[in-house]
Amino acid sequence: MILEKYLGNKPLYYEKIDYTRMPRVYEKIKSSLNLSKIIHIVGTNGKGTTGRFLASALHSIGFNIAHYTSPHILKFNERVWLNGENATDKLLEVSHMELQKLLTKSDSHSLSYFEYTTLLAMIAFRECEYVVMEAGLGGEFDATAVFPKCLTLVTPIAYDHEAFLGSTIEEIATTKLNAIQNNAILASQNNDEVCRVADSIGLEKSLNIFKIDELIDDADKLKIKIISQNLSLAAYLTQNLSLCIAALKFLKIGYNISDFKEAPLFGRLTKINENIIVDVGHNTLAAQSIVDELSEDKYIIIYNSYKDKNYKDILTILKPIARHVEIIDICDERVESKELIKRTLDNLDIEYRTFREVKPHNNYLVFGSFSVVEAFLREYNE
Repeated sequence: MILEKYLGNKPLYYEKIDYTRMPRVYEKIKSSLNLSKIIHIVGTNGKGTTGRFLASALHSIGFNIAHYTSPHILKFNERVWLNGENATDKLLEVSHMELQKLLTKSDSHSLSYFEYTTLLAMIAFRECEYVVMEAGLGGEFDATAVFPKCLTLVTPIAYDHEAFLGSTIEEIATTKLNAIQNNAILASQNNDEVCRVADSIGLEKSLNIFKIDELIDDADKLKIKIISQNLSLAAYLTQNLSLCIAALKFLKIGYNISDFKEAPLFGRLTKINENIIVDVGHNTLAAQSIVDELSEDKYIIIYNSYKDKNYKDILTILKPIARHVEIIDICDERVESKELIKRTLDNLDIEYRTFREVKPHNNYLVFGSFSVVEAFLREYNE
């Protein structure tokens, strides 16, 4: 694929980000994008599953719908979802060629991987009535923030990416909530600071910010319970489902239980075998959600971490459900050294070894990041 080669020459991560670049480029080409109604999703955890719940329901209801999510696990096409299917290679190639015609060579070269693929997705989504768009990092300065939105959904906000977003919940919430343009729905939050920041920003900018319970009634709650039981959803996924249904109520779109036939995105407490669960979570909030759900059993945890993640706290949270940890190799320049992870495990008195293979009579939890799940699946599938 030409696109694959092109993206391969763009770095995935930057120590410093030029927040003015995406708005500048967008202004030049926005008249050619034919934008749909955009539902923007910001937050720390649950963006992907909330988005896929909503996109899948809108598709079932009969809308021409797209979902932009990131990162992917095995193939880039996972990020660009239209009407129930990942984008085809052909659609992505055609969209790439169209975008190249719109951009100057200088702008095309300067855009980051995520900035370029965000614009690429909007080319692919031209015919859609709604686009559910997940922020990549943060909110206010994220590449997805340049587009006009009809609604913003705010999933639970917690500590993550502190180097870019701030060292306190108040700073992180401010960065994310500043992405709201007009209307927003706030999921249940574990930190009261998030609600205080939302109230302050809403008042300052005259925004309409709703809590979930302001939009869903007892009939909705009963439907949520039935859907959750039908799909065997974990508690945190049920919360994401509630946010999705609150969005449908705000948009005045009627729905039925049958519009939620499928489980959410792969990689969210997904059972790939009787004894193997994979989860792409990578922060303390995700770890706690998993422990809350799996607390009755013990697992061999296949794990690794990036340098910028608070893996000491994550492993502390996971310890009650850990038989031991098996460290899996991942190819990424951001990965933490094995020695530091081993030292942390020693200090926490958690037994560990190097991951070699899956044994049929043990229960496994694969956790730590998209890269950990990707590395595991490639070895497991082989």
